[in-house]
Formats: sequence, C-alpha cells, structure tokens
Amino acid sequence: MEKLHIKEKLHLKESAPGELSIDVANVELLEKASNEGIKTVFDREKDQEPHCSYCVEGVSCRICLMGPCRITKKADRGVCGATGDTMVARGLLRNVSGGAAAHLDHARHAALILLEAAEGKVPYEIKDEKKLRTIAKALGIKGDGKKDLAIKVAKKALEDLGRQEPNETLAWLKMHAPEERIETWRNLGVLPVGGDRTITESMHRTTMGSDADPVNLLLGAIKSALVDGYAGLHMASDIQDILFGTPTPKMSKASFGVIAEDHVNIAVHGHVPILSEKIVEAADRLQKEAKKEGAKGINVVGICCTGNELLMRQGIPIAGNELNSELAIVSGALEAMAVDIQCIYPSVTKVAEGYHTKIITTSPIAKIPGAEHIEFEESRADEVADEIVRKAIKNFKNRDPDKVQIPNITTEAMVGFSVESIVDVLAKISPEDPLKPLVDNIANGNIKGAVAIVGCNNPKVKHDFMHVRIAEDLIKNDILVIATGCAAIAHAKGGLMSPEGYKKAGKGLQAVLKVLGEAAGVEALPPVLHFGSCVDNGRIGVLLKALSDKLGVPIKDLPVAASAPEATTEKALSIGTWAVSLGVTTHVNPLPRITGSAAVTKLLTKDIESLLGAKFIGGSNPHEVAKTLKKHIEEKRKKLGLAA
Repeated sequence: MEKLHIKEKLHLKESAPGELSIDVANVELLEKASNEGIKTVFDREKDQEPHCSYCVEGVSCRICLMGPCRITKKADRGVCGATGDTMVARGLLRNVSGGAAAHLDHARHAALILLEAAEGKVPYEIKDEKKLRTIAKALGIKGDGKKDLAIKVAKKALEDLGRQEPNETLAWLKMHAPEERIETWRNLGVLPVGGDRTITESMHRTTMGSDADPVNLLLGAIKSALVDGYAGLHMASDIQDILFGTPTPKMSKASFGVIAEDHVNIAVHGHVPILSEKIVEAADRLQKEAKKEGAKGINVVGICCTGNELLMRQGIPIAGNELNSELAIVSGALEAMAVDIQCIYPSVTKVAEGYHTKIITTSPIAKIPGAEHIEFEESRADEVADEIVRKAIKNFKNRDPDKVQIPNITTEAMVGFSVESIVDVLAKISPEDPLKPLVDNIANGNIKGAVAIVGCNNPKVKHDFMHVRIAEDLIKNDILVIATGCAAIAHAKGGLMSPEGYKKAGKGLQAVLKVLGEAAGVEALPPVLHFGSCVDNGRIGVLLKALSDKLGVPIKDLPVAASAPEATTEKALSIGTWAVSLGVTTHVNPLPRITGSAAVTKLLTKDIESLLGAKFIGGSNPHEVAKTLKKHIEEKRKKLGLAA
C-alpha cells in the first residue's frame, strides 16, 4: 500500500500568549493564568507534542484485543489482516458516527421535551406555533389544535430516530432534502432507514471481522452523516424553534467584557437550550435575592453553543467560544458555570480549584470529577434552575477581589438570523417574490457567492485565527459569509457581525448589505451572518434548498462552499461529510486522520466529486484557503453562465 504523507505546517503557537490567540481578551487572561500557575488547554496541547504519527495518519487500530496495531514498513497489515486503507476508512466512519450520535441524542432530547410539553408533563411552552404548523404541514401531519399537532410532530421525530423497517427513510430527510439529492443518495445505496439503526449499523460494520472494504466503509460514513444532517441538525433546530421561538435579528455583545464585576455571574456552557433557557428565567425571578447578598443583580453569559442558543433567541451576551471556556473562570468573577453536554473540558474543575467558581453538571451522561452534580429533571425544571441560580448567589460572598480581572473588551454584534428572518427582510424589498433580490444580486455579481464558516476551535491552530482571517478575505471579494457554532462567536468577537463590519466588505457586497440593512431598520447588515449553534447548520441546508428550488439549479452547482477551519470534534467531521453529501465542497483543518491512506485521501479529496458534486479540501494558511474557496465559487459561476 502506498502511504501518502501530507506534512502541512499548522499555524501553531509559540509559548507567548499572543501567539496562541488573536482574541485580545483571551490573551490577557492567558497571561493571568500563567502568572497564577493555572494550566489551560493550550498548555496541555503543548504537553502532548509530538503527536503519534501513526494516530495522526489514521494507520493505527485499537478496536480489538489482538492489537493495538499499526501499519509500519515491517507490518503492512494488522493482526486481523486489515490494511491501512481499511483502518483509515473504518476510523473515519467511527468518527462520523460518533458525531452523528451526539446530534441525534440532542434531537431526541428536544423531541421528548416537545412531547411532554404538549402533554402538560413539563413546564415548557410552545412559543412558535407558526413554525409548528409549518413543520407539521411539511410532514403531512394534520391535527386538532396546537397540542395535538405538537404531540404528532414529536412522535414523528421519535419514529425517525427509531425506525427499523426497510424500504423507508427519514421523514425529516424527505422534508428538507432536495429531490435531486435523494435520488443521488438512493443510487449510492446510502439512504438511511432510521437514526439509531444507522449508528448501530456503523458500529457493527466497523467491529473486527466485519466490513473491510474502504469504499464501502466511506459510503457508510455518508449514510451516518445523512442521519446527522436530518435526524440530528434539522430535527433539533426545528423542534427547538417550536419550543423556544425562531430566532430574529437583534443586537448583543461578545467577549469577556460581558462579565459584570458587580453582579452574580453565571456562565451556561454546552449545547442544549433546555437547561439554559430555564437558567435565564430563574435569574430573572431571583434578582432581589442577589441584591440581598450585595450584588447589583444576576448576569447570565453564554459560552459555546448553549451560549449561541441564548444569544440568537434572547440576546443574552456571549463571553466566548470553546477555547475561552477555562479563561472565563480565570477572570475570577464567575460564581457558577452550569454545563449540559458536549465540548465541556473535564479540566474546568481543575481550573476552578484556583478560584471560587462552582462547576455544576446537570446531565446524567456528562458528569465531571470534582463538579457538583445537580440532575436536571425536566419535570422539575423551574425548581432545579432556581437551585442552581441560588447556589451562584450564595457563592458571591466567596469571590476574592484580588483575583478578579475582567478584560475591558466587548464587541457589538447583530445576531439571530434564520431563513425565516432573512425572507422577512427580503419581503420588505420584494413582497411578492422575497428571494428575487438575493438571486438578482448573485446574478449581477454584487454577491459572488456564499461560504459557511462553521465548527470548533482547536489549540493546534491559533485561536480564532483561521475563522476570522478566512472570513475577512472572503467578504473583501464580495462573498457573503454565514457562520455557526464557535466560528460564529469568533466572528462576533472579531467585529465581523457588527453592522459597522459591512465596511470591510467589497463594494458590491457593501451595497447589498446597506439595502438589506435599511429594510431591517439599521445602517447595514453585517457581512457575516450569525446562524446559531452547531445544530443550526441545518438552517444553511434550508437556505440552500430554497435557492436551489428558486433557480432550478442543484445545490452542487450553486456558487457556495463551506469551511471548518479549526475543527476539533467528531461532530465537525459528521457535519462536514453531510455538507459534501449535499453537494457543498468543504474545507477542513486540521485534516482528519486519513493521510496514511493514499486511496482514502484521493477518494475524499478528488474522486468523491464525481459521485456527489463536491469534495473535501485541506489547507492551514487562511489566505490560501480563501483563494481556493474564491476560485471554487468563480468556477461555479462560470458553469452557470455568470461573470466570475
């Protein structure tokens, strides 16, 4: 087997804090952490260097007890006989399936809450009846009133997750995926039957002695990505909109300066708004109790995707993204960090040992040694939220003023865009045909195309560097950027979500943003649109389908692309694979663990385009990546007969 070694030079940091992050507030608190002897994720990443080359390239395997095995010059197969190609493909399938499982469980939680809310078993309301009726109609569901519809929609979601019958596929996929894509996936044999069945199948086929065909394993990764896209991303977004409201544009603030020195500060961190929405309600109820303890009130701030959920619906300020999470504690001004699931470093309790911050876990599947666990039982949601907030209030007196250092840095950000809100703005310009202004400006070149910049932070990459620099280069070239997840928070902190940010765009894009802004009642829309949390990548799929339907052009032929430039989690690989399966060429950095197999690397970065109309691309230099994405968009425009 020929081995392909790709030695990309990552933009790694040196030891100085300023080389670790472009987030000035983060740099300030990194210096404080260093002075106080606090180790952070950046230190721990350095401690792990050099990384095992076999693991980095994907040619190691620890699935069975005959190993662990690795592919070397003297051993071109594992003990079972698996080749490096098999190991790489099998590892990627497990990664994609792990990411999909996380999103499916998220969606399941939301569906169960919707069902129990409609049945009156939990203290949650259905806040967006219009969205409920839209989804019910699209699913072919009829019902007598809001509660009946909600019960039927929730049960349809749970049916998608648990379906076992062959010759059927996900209702959410049929609702949201274009017909052209469904036919493509059917021809490839990757249409999933049900969410849980697909993940189980993926684990089965990757166990020792099962699927050893690299191509077949990669088709399995596409199938797992499809259940993520439709039974994970789309389903979670749709149901959370029904429960908590579809986001609308609003102004808020980002960065560590949103932490208030004279308030009880509670950070909510994780991914699911079911807890954080109740924390906000409890904070509103208990303001007087905080004042009795000497604080001016209670200040809730967001971190990571739970923060995005509150940011886009309620305008709750966002303190930071994944690589800001430990440093928020280092500010010395957090009374509590309440967490739910996903992307929560177990190290937060270790960091908190140097301060007074209480780390409170709430999920039965996400406990951390050293944290205080308060089980979030949805039937007692208000009571549990009150308990968490009261613990924070009582902890205010334990704050050490000598350890408080809050960077005086905030940025204004316009957040909370959804497909519905964009259509509402466009309808003010063209009431009878809302998408026409958008299509016209793509055709005339004011908007050359669009790129979704999504995903995590990774300490192997200078914090926020790739997210912000790629976006800056794209918008200068009249390419609109849509952002979700930790990427979106990076752009908010970097000023690219401020209405003033439109001035950084090219002249054509500036003109469009000003017109849209005037329609929305502001000077201009920002050049990077905040589309929410990581599950809200489904919203991007909805927008792409709407444009595809309007133009009569498959998504694979649209002048669009995606980038996950600081990818970390299995979820990022799952989302990226879903995007490619949809026909959207996607940049990923750092590269997945595929480079030990020339065959798999070639298949994913070249051959797959003939099957899906899209491929993966790599690259760790943001300016070169932006040039590649720009060239890709220009080629798509030419094929559509549009000026590049």
